[in-house]
Amino acid sequence: MNKQELVDAVSAQTGASKALTSEVIDQVFGTISKAVVSGDTVQLIGFGSFSTGARAARTGRNPKTGESIEIAAAKTVKFTAGKSFKDSVNK
Repeated sequence: MNKQELVDAVSAQTGASKALTSEVIDQVFGTISKAVVSGDTVQLIGFGSFSTGARAARTGRNPKTGESIEIAAAKTVKFTAGKSFKDSVNK
């Protein structure tokens, strides 16, 4: 499902216009993004939580030349599914 299909589905279920639904979805995603970027964890009970993680620096290999390269440390975004979401997927 892409964003437009999500907008169509939510709009059909709520009866709200597609334009309003699209704006609300954009605001929700934007708010979640800003919170995670600032280091907060966003917990949506029953759905899951978004947080930041850390990937340590490591040594890798260039697949073309076989030479060792250093891969820098990086922050990552983590999503952990909530229990009821996991249970509904694993029915």
